[in-house]
Amino acid sequence: MPLLLQYTDIENEELPLEAWKKDACRRFAAKMTDREARFPCIPATRAFALGHLRFGFAPSPWDGSAGPELAEIIAEYGRASRAFGDYSSLVVFFEAEENVREVLAYENAFWNLLNQVSRLDRTPWPEDIPEDPEQALWEFCYDGERYFVYCGTPAHTSRQSRSFPYFMLALTPRWVLDQWNAYPEKAAEIAPRIRARLAAYDTAPAHPELKPYGSQGNLEYKQYFLRDDDTSPAGCPFHRAITERAGK
Repeated sequence: MPLLLQYTDIENEELPLEAWKKDACRRFAAKMTDREARFPCIPATRAFALGHLRFGFAPSPWDGSAGPELAEIIAEYGRASRAFGDYSSLVVFFEAEENVREVLAYENAFWNLLNQVSRLDRTPWPEDIPEDPEQALWEFCYDGERYFVYCGTPAHTSRQSRSFPYFMLALTPRWVLDQWNAYPEKAAEIAPRIRARLAAYDTAPAHPELKPYGSQGNLEYKQYFLRDDDTSPAGCPFHRAITERAGK
């Protein structure tokens, strides 16, 4: 089976999927198309409607093979992403465990996965992106591509915008975000609509770390995994830069 699928592939009898994979896709589709509880991220709902998203599947994030499999999925997506459409993102669902863990357990799993993936990267870190996550222009990179990373978990309750029955990641290439922001009037018009949807969607107020990329006081990694409250990690759990320097 190919590593990347379109949503239309889930019902393809020539490409049979396990039940949990079909269930994850259908639940995601329901979230993107709900006309009453509108998902806050308008670009994401548009990407789904246009068929620009690609989907991948991985074992439980606590499975030892999850990191290598995720790295392979991201690499394949990155090589072809520009052919998928202007709003493209990669969505990866992870097989669910029997019991739901605490939010912080999923946070640890999230950063462990990104660390594992990064250690498998054989492409030099982009020269224009700081390796230090405490810099405003830092963002996650793999195989030379820059990504904004979103994480949803089954443990989130107050932030329904970060809640999903399966642990999931969505990686959006920076070139997609740059195209979206290339039209400032359009972006400025949509921003308050996203905020209004977010206020209606979540019972918690917007997280204080939701800030524009590169802006004063913004640290991008703090938006990747939003906790169910307003707290954030004291420091970034991403360790690639530290590991590389230690090895020199």
